[in-house]
Amino acid sequence: MDFFGIIRFSVVEISLLAVLLTAFIVQLYFYIRYFMGVIRHNKRVSKGIEQFRNDQPPVSVIICARDEEENLRKFLPFVLEQDYPDYEVIVINDGSTDHTDDYLSLMVKQYEKLRTTFVPGGATNVSTKKLGLTLGIKAAKNDLLLFTDADCMPEGKNWLEMMVRNFTPETEFVLGYGGYLPKKGFLNKLIKYDTLFIALQYLGMAASHRPYMGVGRNLAYRKDTFFNLKGFATTLNLMSGDDDLMVNRGATTENTRIEVSSESVTWSEPKTTFRNWLIQKERHLSVSDKYNTPSKLRLTVEPVSRGIFYLAFVTAVVVSGLSFNWVAAAFAGLLFIVRFTLQLLIINKSAKILGERRFYFTIPLFDSILPLITLSILIFGKKKRNLKWK
Repeated sequence: MDFFGIIRFSVVEISLLAVLLTAFIVQLYFYIRYFMGVIRHNKRVSKGIEQFRNDQPPVSVIICARDEEENLRKFLPFVLEQDYPDYEVIVINDGSTDHTDDYLSLMVKQYEKLRTTFVPGGATNVSTKKLGLTLGIKAAKNDLLLFTDADCMPEGKNWLEMMVRNFTPETEFVLGYGGYLPKKGFLNKLIKYDTLFIALQYLGMAASHRPYMGVGRNLAYRKDTFFNLKGFATTLNLMSGDDDLMVNRGATTENTRIEVSSESVTWSEPKTTFRNWLIQKERHLSVSDKYNTPSKLRLTVEPVSRGIFYLAFVTAVVVSGLSFNWVAAAFAGLLFIVRFTLQLLIINKSAKILGERRFYFTIPLFDSILPLITLSILIFGKKKRNLKWK
């Protein structure tokens, strides 16, 4: 086709650019509508628009541990030494075969706020972690429950205060950020980017009144909420889902808040091999098909449009280059640069708020390969192994 008698486009070029532009618009929508949620929420807090409770109600911190002696030695003291007046920490020993029980017995003598229980031997539940968490919740003295993992370390002594301040009378769920500790190497950068981007999804969507999940490394809800939702009764047959499915079932626009201050973050030990990270990611993805339909739709449209964008961009550049249509190539390049610039601004501004590392020229690489990794796990992962919670 000939435009203005000067610029000529083939049908293939027009089709590719149309597909590229459509995918770009969809991506633009997700970044502005949802992924900017952390930034918008932080601005509301800084302007005093977000209201927090002024008192410090009692809270129970719940941790389920299996063979976590080493991590408990490193991280449990940080949980036990929070600058908060009234709280207890309940650690559930889920059939550990190391010296977890001995260490917990020692720590109970040092810290009055620490309480322990255990999953009975011979438990037949598919998810003994859910059974352990249920035992911990039933043992909790307080209505407000804050969950984290044995390999997690709070950013500082104000973690409890920052999370609990969000429990206004109507609030039932508080979603926090759980990142991974920095290590050397490419894998750690990939893990941290993946974790940050997933957080921009679930925190951003919750901030935009579309909550769908949280992470058990940093999640809070009410004891009454747990029992009103019948606990894990409907998901005991699933190895995962103690965190995200609970939020997916019970979180609403009115009863869910997010906390994004850097003081509210928890940091976990990252996997150090690609294989172990894939197994962990597979476990996290294993219950995504149980999400409600609107959540599944949004979580499908974004990565699909992302994949189409990259595929259409590369194809359009190659086709227009072969036909020497530099206008078409420039248009495709412009869309790529605009999207990349938007990513740089939103991802790194959000990372700064959360106390995370920044990402620059690795963004297009991670952004393009992660959907492929996720897709391969969803297609092939479950057929290869029986998943364990740890």
